[in-house]
Amino acid sequence: MFLPKMYQKNIYEIPYDKLKKEGIKCLVFDLDNTLRYIDEKEPSEQVIKLIRKLEKNFIVLILSNSLKKGVLSYKEKLQIDGIAHAKKPSIKGPKEIAKRYQLKPTEMAMIGDQLLTDILAGNRFGAYTIYVDALGNKDLKITYLNRFIEKRIINHYSRKGKFKRGAYYGK
Repeated sequence: MFLPKMYQKNIYEIPYDKLKKEGIKCLVFDLDNTLRYIDEKEPSEQVIKLIRKLEKNFIVLILSNSLKKGVLSYKEKLQIDGIAHAKKPSIKGPKEIAKRYQLKPTEMAMIGDQLLTDILAGNRFGAYTIYVDALGNKDLKITYLNRFIEKRIINHYSRKGKFKRGAYYGK
């Protein structure tokens, strides 16, 4: 349940054309350490350009466990829809997105930097999951616990030859 379908260094390395060919219609991005650094208040020009480009072929959304205030500000600046306080790995947020946009789980890609929240929620929901390295080392306090558990999961998968940090795949 923790293995992503694809693993890339960051959101700029994802082969979005491949996703389109595989029937993905909606990209659901995590916010903290995926689209932005934890303490970043404004989207970077690079993020804005990427979102504008992706909107030509996909529905682009944010699904974050962060509080509403921070997510609201960021999604307004990016001019995209999103859900705050999603409680991932709960699948309530992905279900709401699917219903709102009349999508099947297989038409959605969940993109994030945490196996325990983003990837687990996406896999449980049946979406295409894409794991990216965290943008920075700074995290919310609860995330430090997740990172500790995640490290153990990655070590387990590494011993079995199923996953290795830095060995990107899915191009």
